[in-house]
Parts: sequence; structure tokens; C-alpha cells
Amino acid sequence: MNIRLIFIVFFISVKSLTAQSDILNRKIDSVKTLLSKIKSSDSLSISHHYFIVGELYRKTLTNNDSAYFYYNKAINLFRENNLKFELSRTLFGVGILQVNDKDYTGSEVTFIEAVSLLEQLNQTNEVRKYRAYIYNSLGIVFDELDLYEDAINYFEKSLSIKNTLEGDFERSIANTLNNMLKVYRRSGEYNLAFAKYEEIKRIKNLKTNYPSIYVLALGNYANTLFSSGNHEQLPNLYFEALKICDSIDDTYNSIIINQHLAEYYNYKNKIDSAKYYAYEAKGLSENYAKDDLLKSLLLLSKIEEGDKAVKHLNAYVKLSDSLQKAERKIRNKFARIRFETQQIEQENVRIARERFWLIIVAAILLVSALLIYIIISQRSKNKELVFAKQQQEANEEIYNLMLGEHEKIEEARALEKKRISEELHDGVLGRLFGTRLSLDSLNMNNSVDAIKTRGQYIDELKTIENDIRKVSHELNTDFISGSGFIDIIKTLVETQTKIYKLDYTLECDDDINWDGFSNKYKINIYRMLQENLHNIYKHAKATRVDISFVLKNNVICIIIKDDGSGFDVTKAKTGIGLKNMNSRIKEVEGKLDINSKVNYGTTVTIEVPIKYHE
Repeated sequence: MNIRLIFIVFFISVKSLTAQSDILNRKIDSVKTLLSKIKSSDSLSISHHYFIVGELYRKTLTNNDSAYFYYNKAINLFRENNLKFELSRTLFGVGILQVNDKDYTGSEVTFIEAVSLLEQLNQTNEVRKYRAYIYNSLGIVFDELDLYEDAINYFEKSLSIKNTLEGDFERSIANTLNNMLKVYRRSGEYNLAFAKYEEIKRIKNLKTNYPSIYVLALGNYANTLFSSGNHEQLPNLYFEALKICDSIDDTYNSIIINQHLAEYYNYKNKIDSAKYYAYEAKGLSENYAKDDLLKSLLLLSKIEEGDKAVKHLNAYVKLSDSLQKAERKIRNKFARIRFETQQIEQENVRIARERFWLIIVAAILLVSALLIYIIISQRSKNKELVFAKQQQEANEEIYNLMLGEHEKIEEARALEKKRISEELHDGVLGRLFGTRLSLDSLNMNNSVDAIKTRGQYIDELKTIENDIRKVSHELNTDFISGSGFIDIIKTLVETQTKIYKLDYTLECDDDINWDGFSNKYKINIYRMLQENLHNIYKHAKATRVDISFVLKNNVICIIIKDDGSGFDVTKAKTGIGLKNMNSRIKEVEGKLDINSKVNYGTTVTIEVPIKYHE
């Protein structure tokens, strides 16, 4: 008997397959609609619906790929949730698909895994039922592999469980007995086959309640009689089976009976009858099953003669080749679909994991960046505070120095005033007093000599007037104004270059009116020049420095150029000295430009707009 027939009989009724297929397709659409409405987080409900869709696709007998696909999705979810019973039941369905696709080795592995899971569970009636079904399926697999002893062992295991199950399992028991009858017939154990048929006959009302099973058993029994050489009841048993097939519209089993009749009549050398039933089998199988069409073509090639026999044989070879190619393509179908499904799921898991880690990394980077920004900002603020404090201290120190200088200037002024006072008292006043007495004595004398003498005394008064103006101007001169500030600059340059062992030139534009600057501006210019000279000594390794003060468009340009080693301005670090200079530049509202090149010295240009006393 054909293996596909066994599973058709086992799982669905043969009658009205087309109508039944339509019903199953409508059920599939309904379950898919429900499946689309289930929340993705409800994995248990999703897995059960996947199983249902897989079962429905399997029972349509037309879309094994979809059945494999949904079974495999259910299997993955059942494994994740450790649902052993549901997993084993799904594996059972997959095993049946593999048997239908003649992947017997793959189905064996699948069935063994399924029954192993069931053996770990509490042996309820439902668990034991599926164990019996799986053992029966394993028997069918080993029968197809021609391992008859193993097949019988599994059928016996299945039968022993079915006999103890609660409920109506007469049909299932009869099916297993028929499977054993078939194995015994194929293995040549005809007496054992007859014994199994007798067991089947003892099942009450089998013919009435389950005619499809009865036809299978009757056909197997008749074929056993034919194989054993006992033809007394033949061909009547074949005709009886064929009549039952017609009554229940069992087209598939009719093919098998017609083939057996053709074999029987060919054996009896009744060629016309053999041809009749062989062509009947061929006609039915052309629209039903390729395997049985293949068998019918082979049978006709043996019955017919000449060109017709060759024609049927060629058709047989061609169909056999195409079926073998198809079998090779689908043999690893489940493995391929499982692999592809796992790839898709793994890709989804990988994408989800990557998204998760991307969010985590992005969050970490964002928080890190925020923390770094806060730290850098805080450090910058701290540095600014420190720098402001240092600048404040430096300004206070400068202010104190200026106060000290001012005190020294005031002391010098006081001494100078004392000197001038003494000079006025002892010199100018004495001379004025003497001149006044002399003029008094000449007032009444109008002689030529007296007039000449008066003129000399008047000239003396003019000289005294100039002396007084000179003293007055000296008293009104600022110590660091005008040429006094330039003298301070000259003193700074001379002192620093001598200490630093530098040659120098200093050029000052005479048009610069230093009185237009406040002391704050002068102090900042002085300190920036001092800082530059210090940097030249500390970093440049120079031997010469050229300094110039030039007035351009009401802006004083101070240019400091050295012949030192120079540096890369883009890579230079900003030290406290440069920060101080930038701070001072801001105070005088000026500009600072540093132009340097490695081995070509450095030029610093300071531009200070003229600001009047604040």
C-alpha cells in the first residue's frame, strides 16, 4: 500500500477531499486573521496559532512549504517557553510532512525527538495517545526503509498503548493492525499476516463504521493471498474491495485494487482483463497520484507488447526521473525552511539586539559627553576664576608697585620742591631783593648812566622771570609722561636684553603722544613687552630682538621680532603668559597677532588704539 494513503486515511477522511480542502483554507484564513490581531508580547498565544495554521496547511495536502514554515515558527516559540507537550505534538506534524516527502531519515530523527519529549512528561491519556501515534509513524518509516523487524517493534509499542487508552480508538487500533499485516506480507511472513487480518476482523462493526480501514485491510489480505500463492478466494476479494471503494467514493484505494487485479490477471495470463484493469488504474492515477501512475506505467509495460510496451516503459522512466529530481529537491525541505526561518529570526534578534545596544551606547555616549562637557566647562570656569584671581593679584601687585613708585615720585617731587624752594629763597628772592634796592636808588637819578643801569636791572628781572617759569614747568611735569615713559621702556629693554644676553634695536616714533594714554594702558603695554622678552628668552633661543613703536591711523603698533627657533602656531599650547597677554589686550581694546615659522623666528604685533585719560 502507498505510504501517502496511510496518512491520508489516518488523519482525514478520503471522501470529498476537494470540499474539505476548501473548508480548511477558510479556516486557515480565519486563524491568520486572529493571528494578526494578537499582541507581539503574547508569545504563547502566537505559538499556538502558528501550530494551528501549520496543522491546517498539512491537512490540505497541497501546501507543505507553508505547513513547514508555520510549524517551525511554533517549534521555536515552544522551545523558548519549554512547552514540551506542545513541542512534541508540533514535531509529530513535521514528521508526517517529511514522510509524505519521502524524507524517511529526517522523519525518523523528528519522531524520535518528539517521543523522547513525551516520555519526560506525566503520562496522561493525551500524552500516551501521541506516543502511540508517533510509534505507529515510526513503524511506517521503518517499513518504507525495509527494516521490517524494527517496524514491527514500533507497531507493537503503538498497539500496546492504544489498547489501554480511554476513549474510542477502534479505528486507530485497526489501522496499526493493518500496518503490521502489510509489513508481514512484504517481509514474507504470510502466516503472521493472516493472523493480523483475523484480529482486524474481530473488531465489531469495522466494515460499517470505518469502511476505509476495512478496505485497506481487505486489500492487504487479498494481496497476501496472491503473494503466498493461495488464489482460491481471488479475484472475489479484490472485487469486494473495489465495490466498497466505489460505495464510499474511495478513488485512491480504487487505484490500488485495480493494480492488484491487473497483476492477478496478468499472472493468470488473461491479458485482456489485465490490460483493462491496468488502464483503469492508470486513468485514475493520472489525476490523483504520481507514485501510483508510475506503478501503473510499469505494470502496462509488462502487460503490453511491442511499441506500446516501449512507450509505457519510456513514460515510466521519464516520470521516474522527474519524481526522483522532485524528491531530491524536497528531501531537505524542512531543514532548508528551518534554516531560512532561523536565519530570519536570528536576523530579527540581531537587529533588535543591535538596536538595543545602539540605544544603550548612544545613551552612554550622550551621558558621557554631557559629563565631559560639564567637567570641561567646570574646569574652564575654575581656570577662569583662578586666572581672574591671579590677574587680580597681579593687578594689585602692579597697583602696589605703582603706589610705591608714586610714593617715590612724590618723595622725589618733595625733595625737588624743597630744592626749588631753597633755590627761590636763596637765589631768586635774593637777586630780586638786590635788584629792587638798586632800582629804588636809581629812581631819582635820570642820568645816562642811571638809565643804562636801570636797563641792565630790567634784563636781570627778565632772566629771573625765565628762571621762575622753568621752575614752574619742572614742578608741573609728570614723571612717567611723555619722554619719561619711553625712558622707562628703554630701561626695561636694556635691562632685560642684558640679562638674557640678546642684541636689540629699539625704535620709537616721535609722533606718539604718550600723554594721550592713561597709566592703565601704559602699564599693560609695559607688561606685554616684558612678557614677550621673557618668552623670547625662555622658548625662542634667539640672539637678537628688534622692537619698534609706530603710529598708524591713531593706532600704536608695537612690533617685536626675534631670530629664534620659531614654532608651529596651529599646534602651540596656550600658556598662562599668552592668556595674560590676551587679557591685557582686551583691557586696552587692542589686537594681538603672532606670526611664526619653525627655524624662521617669531613676530609679535600688538595694536593699541590711542585712548585719552579715563
